Amino acid sequence: MDAFFASVEQRDFPQYRGKPLVVGGKKRRGVVAAASYEARKYGIHSAMPSFIAAKKCPHLIFARPRFEVYKKVSNQINDIFKQYTDLVEPVSLDEAYLDVTNNKKGISSAAEIARQIKSKILATTSLTASAGVSFNKFLAKVASDYRKPNGITVVTPENAAKFLTNLPISKIPGIGKVTQKKMEEMGIYTGGQLRDYSEEFLSYHFGKVGAHYFRLTHLSSSDTVSPTRTRKSIGTERTFLEDVTTETEMTESIVDICSELKRRMDKANVCGKTLTLKIKYSDFTILSRSRTIMDYFMDEVELLDMAIELLKRPTLPSKPVRLLGLQLSGLANITIDMLPYQLRLKF
Repeated sequence: MDAFFASVEQRDFPQYRGKPLVVGGKKRRGVVAAASYEARKYGIHSAMPSFIAAKKCPHLIFARPRFEVYKKVSNQINDIFKQYTDLVEPVSLDEAYLDVTNNKKGISSAAEIARQIKSKILATTSLTASAGVSFNKFLAKVASDYRKPNGITVVTPENAAKFLTNLPISKIPGIGKVTQKKMEEMGIYTGGQLRDYSEEFLSYHFGKVGAHYFRLTHLSSSDTVSPTRTRKSIGTERTFLEDVTTETEMTESIVDICSELKRRMDKANVCGKTLTLKIKYSDFTILSRSRTIMDYFMDEVELLDMAIELLKRPTLPSKPVRLLGLQLSGLANITIDMLPYQLRLKF
């Protein structure tokens, strides 16, 4: 979907249309969840601190998120997908992969299916979507961003290599700013240049993800559309209105964050092996600490004990803290056999 949250707000509130708008908190510690295309002209983007966005555009409009509305619209869009295929892999509320190889309507052209879906989304929701059509998920993902908003891009096996050759590395999923800078220092600016390097070379310089980059650029990624996509992690975090500096403040916050994490675990019926503490300092530098156990974290007390240990070791955060968060990974669904039980002893 095109600027999904912001577009829903502009659809529902005429006074927002044609104006720079972001969805997110206006307070000093707020963060932009989505930006309209009018706002993006000022260099505003999602995950940007709200106070920076306001500086870039003094007349910027802030709209409070309405996630229940976004979820309802997302369900409408998903119903349209299911008219064509049951092989739908949701990525988020506004993005999904569809495998239309054997579609319900017997349409031989994937591009035609994309055009029909875009048309139905517009008719049903009054919102525009952009589509990428290709033979693997990587290329489809990249192509979906190629002609936003309201665009469609088709990458066939015949033109895939050419499409990739001039693709900026910043457009390749998984390459963030730090990796991009490292690649550019090595003279790698495009997908074509990245493809020139061997898997051994990329693995040496970028670790395990280097092999992933090699498979992507050689179009050998074997990712398939999975309607039952396994959740990899679950977490929650808290941004403070004022920086916290004392052990007491941090510990009290960790207690609340642990409670929320356990609530989300219960709702998803999962447990996990690895707990990660995220610390964001007032200067926006980020530190993370992790611990993996042999069994699973299932109890809130276990989570809290480990979270406090991660907070204090090797030392307490050395600078004022802007954000604390916890993430649980290595997930598994909870079964009856995994639940703790009390031993009965004979006396």
